[in-house]
Amino acid sequence: MFSNSFTRIFLRFFPLPKILSEPSFGLDISDESLKFVQLIATKNGIRVGRYGERDIPLGVIESGKIKDSKKIEEILSTLKKEEGIKSVRVSLPEEQVYLFTMKLEKSGLKEVREGIELAIEDHIPISAQDAIFDYEVIGENAQYLEVQVTAILKNIIENYLLIFKRSQLSVKSFELEAQAASRAVIKKTDMDTYMIIDFGKKRTGIFIISRGIVVFTFTLDLGGVTLTNMIQKNFNISFDEAEKMKEEYGLERNTDNKEIFAVLLNSVSILRDEIVKHFLYWHTHKDEEGRNNPPIKKIIFCGGDSNLIGLTEYISISMKSPVEVANVWTNILNTENYIPEMSLGQSLSFTTALGLALGDFNEDN
Repeated sequence: MFSNSFTRIFLRFFPLPKILSEPSFGLDISDESLKFVQLIATKNGIRVGRYGERDIPLGVIESGKIKDSKKIEEILSTLKKEEGIKSVRVSLPEEQVYLFTMKLEKSGLKEVREGIELAIEDHIPISAQDAIFDYEVIGENAQYLEVQVTAILKNIIENYLLIFKRSQLSVKSFELEAQAASRAVIKKTDMDTYMIIDFGKKRTGIFIISRGIVVFTFTLDLGGVTLTNMIQKNFNISFDEAEKMKEEYGLERNTDNKEIFAVLLNSVSILRDEIVKHFLYWHTHKDEEGRNNPPIKKIIFCGGDSNLIGLTEYISISMKSPVEVANVWTNILNTENYIPEMSLGQSLSFTTALGLALGDFNEDN
């Protein structure tokens, strides 16, 4: 469901001290990999420190749920030792988080949290005792308080916390991937509405951001690997060869091998249709007061496979809407004065990790 109000989606399970005297690390954990980025405050502005990626074996994490805690502890402990990481900001799996808006009657209401606990099972399929939730008051009148609630199963958070504790890593915050990504690619002062498409290896996140706040998230089980597998199967070649073909030709019609375009289009059209569905819903849905949502100004692609040749052009032409590849340095640094070592493809893969690390430099955090 879409939220009818603009909300700040941030899980404040931990106090968020502003620590600019020590490096800030963002840690983006997915089912297949762990990406980390270090941002450092210098007299010349923010600079990129250490960064990298560690593979997570198949089955260790599934849809954000940890299945093999010992293996993750081993990966984190090695990361701490090799990179000198002491504290991190960590992404939470979108698939395991519930977002909803609810109204609480002021009459007889003593404590907001208690009011939410009493009604939470009317909105999500988990009980109050099994959930950890955060809330923010987003509106009120004489009769009601309107709150945005972000909830997750308690045992999921407990599992993550235990793993970090055993790895001797301090967690500053847990955040939604969408919030971290938006912090990286949308100017902090920009209050317009955007759709962010995080096109990763195995899945795609579709987020809507308005007035600097995440108002919708959706996860699609389709990513760059899907495209590579289609090429591999169609041409009966190795995965590595298929990956090279994908990177070389992409969605260009005028190539030596037009068959690649047709093969990729089958999967990309699924992505396009999903984007169109949520794009249209946003523009046709009205809130309880009958007001239209603000129009989406632009669609922004990030994620490791978002720089696929011809992808943004195809989506833009199909939807007749502005589409561009993200600039992940928007709120971090001026590339005219300083060019990080990361290539464009690398920086897009590290969008969430960069946004997480940037949290230490935001005044509101």
